[in-house]
Amino acid sequence: MKHAPSTLVRAGRPAWVSVAVARLWESPTSPWPVDRPALETPVRFREWLGAMTLSERKALSDRSDTEALMGERVLVRQVSGGWARLVVPDQPSQKDPGGYPGWVPVGQLTGRTPPSSTLVATAVRPTTWLRRDDAAAAAVTEVSSGTTLPLVSQGDRYVRVVGPLGVVRRILGADVVVHAPGTAALPPHHGVLATAKSYLGLAYLWGGLSGFGLDCSGLTWLSNRLHGTLIPRDALPQSQHGTPVSRSRLAPGDLIFYATAGLVHHVTMYAGSGLMIEAPHTGAVARIVPVRSVEYYGARRY
Repeated sequence: MKHAPSTLVRAGRPAWVSVAVARLWESPTSPWPVDRPALETPVRFREWLGAMTLSERKALSDRSDTEALMGERVLVRQVSGGWARLVVPDQPSQKDPGGYPGWVPVGQLTGRTPPSSTLVATAVRPTTWLRRDDAAAAAVTEVSSGTTLPLVSQGDRYVRVVGPLGVVRRILGADVVVHAPGTAALPPHHGVLATAKSYLGLAYLWGGLSGFGLDCSGLTWLSNRLHGTLIPRDALPQSQHGTPVSRSRLAPGDLIFYATAGLVHHVTMYAGSGLMIEAPHTGAVARIVPVRSVEYYGARRY
């Protein structure tokens, strides 16, 4: 398919994620055959998740560390062999001062600048559907919470948004929050714990940053991001920012860190009454458990 010059993905220019969820890979050779559904356009994300064995899910830790959602702005550093090396500015990282780095198939990106709008719609359910813009409103693309798209109009049941490729879609008004660009979809920090709880039961996914699957720092990053607080993507830098909080003064929404030999490897969110919510490890689901003392490293408030 030929692309208009304005939609081409070029090095040194911004681009936008055009699929529901784009994985960032360590290199173009990192994906395995089982990962093919995650590389396609449109992405077949649930098919990819369903096909992986437990060992294949665990092996993601050596190959892919994060994701970017539909409509998210990225900065392209290099284009080579159908792949783009890029950074995600809204995912602060110790790996690159420009944002989280990785490789994404060019077909999952567009160089089309989103239309300017006075309002945007942000999905706040773990997942919801973009639907055809007609009376039938058939489901077309399942998208994650945190997906933010320019608003076209609001109706009694649906809001109309424009996707990264310029196609107008409908989405249930009950599944989104309409707000001004650059503002929080949900009240700043208030309710961040309730947002985190909405992912309870969701399967752990290394590098997961969506309502399809989350890792430990993905849970804390996405929950905070919906409330307008941008924190580092990974657990270690999350433990180095914010305000230190003593264990005796923990408040709901504070982040708790665990470490081995001083190296932070896990983050959770305090849920009150001596409990915390966490996305623990591959093979488990997001859950609420008592705060553990073993390997307790400290806490931060954002």
